[in-house]
Amino acid sequence: MSLARNLNRALTVTTGLQVRRAPQAAKGKPKGGQGKKSAAAQPAARQAAEYRCPSAEELPTERLLRRPVFIISSIRSGSTLLRMMLGAHPRLHSPHELHIGRLEVTCANWFSERAMGALGLRRGDLEHLLWDRVLHRELARSGKDFVVEKTPANAYMYQRLKDCWPDARFVFLLRHPVSIARSWHETDPVKRPHDTAVTDVLRYMTAVEEARTADADGFTVRYEDITDDPEREMRRLCAYLDVDYAPAMLNYGKKGNAELVRGLGDWRENIRTGTVQPGRALPGQDEIPERLRAMCAAWGYPS
Repeated sequence: MSLARNLNRALTVTTGLQVRRAPQAAKGKPKGGQGKKSAAAQPAARQAAEYRCPSAEELPTERLLRRPVFIISSIRSGSTLLRMMLGAHPRLHSPHELHIGRLEVTCANWFSERAMGALGLRRGDLEHLLWDRVLHRELARSGKDFVVEKTPANAYMYQRLKDCWPDARFVFLLRHPVSIARSWHETDPVKRPHDTAVTDVLRYMTAVEEARTADADGFTVRYEDITDDPEREMRRLCAYLDVDYAPAMLNYGKKGNAELVRGLGDWRENIRTGTVQPGRALPGQDEIPERLRAMCAAWGYPS
């Protein structure tokens, strides 16, 4: 029996504790769970998981899912409307928010950790396999060709998603920052005074802009353009996704409680109608809080 096992046996009996090997740096190109820290505050998380990025040659073995699409947006940006429209396409499956970034894997003891290590799999690698399996299962059940995922927290894990699926495609959905803040405030005016709502959404918007700046190949669309001319914008988006335009995207069908669940996307009356509703009027320049002016300018809105 090894010294470490003898020591751990004695410690367990006397203190209830055990010694564990400290994590080692990954060989080659290790990555953290969130990569470079966003200027926006990020949700609390465990210590960053180490993983490696599969090469193009390894993808057929490492991933079941190919060319997934991720919508990167702030909360209250119209992402549920966009996912309903995309999901009405015969080749695109867009389920409710899946929050895969919160699906975590743990090696419960030293033996499992060592066994996975012998396969070249660290915690982050195992999490990527789990995420890939969940999304692929959902896509296979739909019978369609590509999955579209729109959890707003994707904004905080853009680099991790890109590392997990090197062939992923990203759609950046923008909306006027003041409209985002107002919409978030209106969902619970007592709990979220307007100033608090501005603070909340600014974190998301900053993360979205960082990801958008980093991805020269991504596609940017504005919520106001979708509500103003949905056919034009869906044609543009379909061209980016390399699928034919489908008129059904403009009339995605009336939805009930079973299809729109609170906490997994927008569930309110407008989204239930099954058609694109007019957007609210853009705010005047005198209505823009000072803290949102820089983001308005970055996204091409008058500031």
